[in-house]
Amino acid sequence: MARSRSSASSWRYVNPAYYLKRPKRLALLFIVFVCATLVFWDRQTLVREHEVEVSKLNDEVTRLHNMLEEIKAGQSGAGKGNNIGKVNGANRASDVSDDPIDIQRREKVKDAMIHAWSSYEKYAWGHDELQPQSKSGVDSFGGLGATLIDALDTLYIMGLDEQFQRAREWVAQSLDFNKNYDASVFETTIRVVGGLLSAYDLSGDKLFLEKAKDIADRLLPAWDTPSGIPYNIINLAHGNPHNPGWTGGDSILADSGTEQLEFIALSQRTGNPKYQQKVCVCVYYPSTVTANFCEEGNQRHLHQKQN
Repeated sequence: MARSRSSASSWRYVNPAYYLKRPKRLALLFIVFVCATLVFWDRQTLVREHEVEVSKLNDEVTRLHNMLEEIKAGQSGAGKGNNIGKVNGANRASDVSDDPIDIQRREKVKDAMIHAWSSYEKYAWGHDELQPQSKSGVDSFGGLGATLIDALDTLYIMGLDEQFQRAREWVAQSLDFNKNYDASVFETTIRVVGGLLSAYDLSGDKLFLEKAKDIADRLLPAWDTPSGIPYNIINLAHGNPHNPGWTGGDSILADSGTEQLEFIALSQRTGNPKYQQKVCVCVYYPSTVTANFCEEGNQRHLHQKQN
């Protein structure tokens, strides 16, 4: 009898008449239902938006990959790098708009670049940064010429050939990575490795690719960890990696997730899979796009090895 009463008492909560007699409980049930619906709907919306963004990025990656394959297919005996530079040089001229307003805007941007670059050449040549008020150079990144390397692609794209050649000569004669300096793996990757690779892709000058390999080889020991997540700091001369003290000895994941692009690109340019394999050996992939890059690259290297 007691069990029957307990069962009947439980079933009353699903009886609409129970709530019609208790408007406060009906209102509470309605609020809970609305909140749960909104949470579920919001979650589904975020998932759909994420899938759309990932799809767009994958399409863009595929387009760029196909473009690179077309460039490679059109190479002649003059060499891979030179053809890339010639193709890009031709495209640079043909893709420029002739609209008068666009021309005026481009010239203004170019004038601003010339103003900034001329001051850097005059007061801080070869240093990482220019301090505009004191008109002096400072080496915030270990004296690697961060501003100069970072600006190589801009100089080339803007057609500032004289400035680009002077910067190229500095890279050839003065850029030395054998420094007893604890460098940020993140900053050095995005500024130096990325800057040199961009200059190589645009100009086809193998000097930039060789320099990119040199600095990348000095950074690679940072990935020698059990998880594959790199240390954030490494000594460029001795290869001793570590993490900053303020993190409690932990790696900064935001850094780790943004250092893969340059090393994957370096493997693609050199045909050496070690850079790509090193940065892809993590406990997880930071993004679907990066995962696709890693998987496609590994398959290409395996295919090349088998052939």
